[in-house]
Amino acid sequence: MPWQIEPESSILLVGSCFADEIGRRFTDNQFRATVNPFGVMYNPASILHTVERTDDVADVAFLTLGTNHVYRLKETGEIVDNCQKRPQKLFTEEELTVEECASYLRQTAQLLTARNPEVRMVLTVSPIRYAKYGFHGSSLSKATLMLAAHALASEGHGNIFYFPAYELMNDELRDYRFYAPDMIHPSEQAVDYIWQQLIEACFGHRAKQMMAEWLPIRQALSHKPFHPDSEEYRRFALQTQQRLADFRAKYHRG
Repeated sequence: MPWQIEPESSILLVGSCFADEIGRRFTDNQFRATVNPFGVMYNPASILHTVERTDDVADVAFLTLGTNHVYRLKETGEIVDNCQKRPQKLFTEEELTVEECASYLRQTAQLLTARNPEVRMVLTVSPIRYAKYGFHGSSLSKATLMLAAHALASEGHGNIFYFPAYELMNDELRDYRFYAPDMIHPSEQAVDYIWQQLIEACFGHRAKQMMAEWLPIRQALSHKPFHPDSEEYRRFALQTQQRLADFRAKYHRG
């Protein structure tokens, strides 16, 4: 890949609940990440709405596409991001075409680029299946999203990268032991595997080094002492706080 995520990168993640899973791993590893600031957004239109509402100037934007299904409010014709538990009769459900999905993604890319001409985008299709459509319907929806993402990445001039999360889940982790008990969501082990593939694909050397240095500090901070009042633990706590201060001074300047 011609560009990489570094410790100072400002990261915006918008999309399905898979964006929450990946976003949590970014924040757990001390990256500057904003994750679904207005809640989970499943379709390309709602992802655009989130980017329109936020004023984040991202260096890297992750857009995780969940479905091409949208709901329109009959009264206004607008696509809603959340039905807010209102009666279903108030809405019509539609399936966006490949061209419509690509158009919403293109508008999102244009908006992000207007804020930061150097922004990089990572598109991915969520590996979470939608059983309510039936598995065939879910596959058709995912295929529509993949075609739209491919179209946009082909126009991206190296600034837009497609990461195959859905494909990793279905080709490399196709055994049901990699699913949560509902047999729809990926297990923690599966998400961790996809996260490691993302690190290898998108992270620079300094970002990987930061994560390696953070891990023992994080473990030390979560340590539960048997004797919290002991002199030994007091020294351990002071050393941990100093390591934390040194880490922040090294990677979080400004």
